[in-house]
Amino acid sequence: MTGHLRNRRSLAAACFAVTTALALSACGSPDSDDSGTGPVSGGGSTGGTTHMVSTAMGNVAVPVAPKRVVVLDTAELDSALTLGVKPVGATHADVDSGFLNYLPQDQVAGIKDVGAMMTPSLESIAALKPDLILTSKVRHGDVYDELKKIAPTVMTENTGFTWKENFQTHANALGKVPEAEKVIAAYADHTAKVTEALGGKEKAAGTEVNMVRFVEGADIRVYGRQNYIATILADVGLGRPAIVDKAKDGFSYDVSPEKIDLADADVVFHSTYGDAKKSKETQTVGSGLWKNMSAVKNGRVFAVDDELWIQGIGYTAADKILDELQADLTK
Repeated sequence: MTGHLRNRRSLAAACFAVTTALALSACGSPDSDDSGTGPVSGGGSTGGTTHMVSTAMGNVAVPVAPKRVVVLDTAELDSALTLGVKPVGATHADVDSGFLNYLPQDQVAGIKDVGAMMTPSLESIAALKPDLILTSKVRHGDVYDELKKIAPTVMTENTGFTWKENFQTHANALGKVPEAEKVIAAYADHTAKVTEALGGKEKAAGTEVNMVRFVEGADIRVYGRQNYIATILADVGLGRPAIVDKAKDGFSYDVSPEKIDLADADVVFHSTYGDAKKSKETQTVGSGLWKNMSAVKNGRVFAVDDELWIQGIGYTAADKILDELQADLTK
């Protein structure tokens, strides 16, 4: 995703520091000979205490009912909490609160912070003696060999757009497949109710919606069809303006404040990552181009929480987004 600003940095120093801790952890789980890149869901039984999970790094044997789970990204944290699993450790997001603010405080209380999302502390992870680690190859593929020495490590290929498939992989690894099926069914029911509240499928499809993100240190992003929030808009059946099809790799079409009028649509949602001035939000929403957009003139522009709409990536976040979509679009 996926929509975050964090740059990948080397973890070589952390890997060296964790050598002793790894030796004490004795929690490693070797991969099978299959190192292919097949589907990142499904699996099979390997005995009474472990089962096999198909991952981006090959088949991995994980405990049937893991008790000490560490998650290394926001999507994995959402998945675990959605399925009723409280991790013993998690990385923190680049926000003041550490964990994203849409997550219930009582659910994240007591979770050990194991470092920044892109630079987790392997030593801190090992000290927790986890029996399962959840993350993605795009985030931490470069330290997979170190992570799997600490505990069985289940990696999906990517994050963001593939969140639904990833959730099923997480559920399989956590031994929560029946619970996941209920979550998925509830989401489908929720999206159907939102579509109905908007006047039905035809009316929803006739309402073109854009998602704009002001990003500190980058151009303004008009989100395309290949990202987390786009899948939710699509599930509700909302229309999208033609500009989204110009998005690079389907992710986003980036514009300067001088071209913000290209983001116009029937409805525009917008969020901000970072400082309002440094992200160009302040100058953009105060400009004549912004004020002359039809969505602005019609009172159909809504500021939304970046932590929820962009960074969360999961079913708990999606349910809250659906509620906000319905509330805003039925005003």
